[in-house]
Amino acid sequence: MKATSLFRTLVVATGLTVASIALAGAASAKPLERGEFHEETTEIVGDFCGVPGLTLQVDRTTEGRFMLNPHGPDGLAYSLEHLTVTTVFTNVANGNAVTSVEAFLSKDLRVTDNGDGTLTILGLNAVNAVVYGPEGKAIVRDPGQIRFELLIDNGGTPSDPFDDEFLEFLGIVKGPTGRSDDFCAAVVPVLMG
Repeated sequence: MKATSLFRTLVVATGLTVASIALAGAASAKPLERGEFHEETTEIVGDFCGVPGLTLQVDRTTEGRFMLNPHGPDGLAYSLEHLTVTTVFTNVANGNAVTSVEAFLSKDLRVTDNGDGTLTILGLNAVNAVVYGPEGKAIVRDPGQIRFELLIDNGGTPSDPFDDEFLEFLGIVKGPTGRSDDFCAAVVPVLMG
């Protein structure tokens, strides 16, 4: 799997998560919602990067914070989220490992009341992803950003996101930018080493 596919998929998924966070709160002069979160997961992945028999333990830690603020005269809710995801990929057969550090920024650039009970959200997801080898040297880089649109049912109350529902991902408005190193081509030799 190329880094582009891996990281861009995660970025779009993060955007959808941010949109769902943007659906909680009520308009006021102060932030509608703000918070922090921490999550740790471990999984075993077989045939990693399509290599038969390459089994990895994948340990992931996600640290994040988010905020939902009203903007403009209509008090429409805008979301902002910062994430840092650290993932250690370890070959269970030999203990060789690489570490991926991804810093994400997701935010609503524009929220439009369509006048028909829906909102269109123009979102931005930016990521700086770097994979480090065992000696701490960067072996993969994948920085960049995308812009996308979402369609939201506002529940009849455009400034009250408590009753909003996600309707549809409208697509990518501006495609991926930045460098995209081949993740598998860089990490498999290190892990197999």
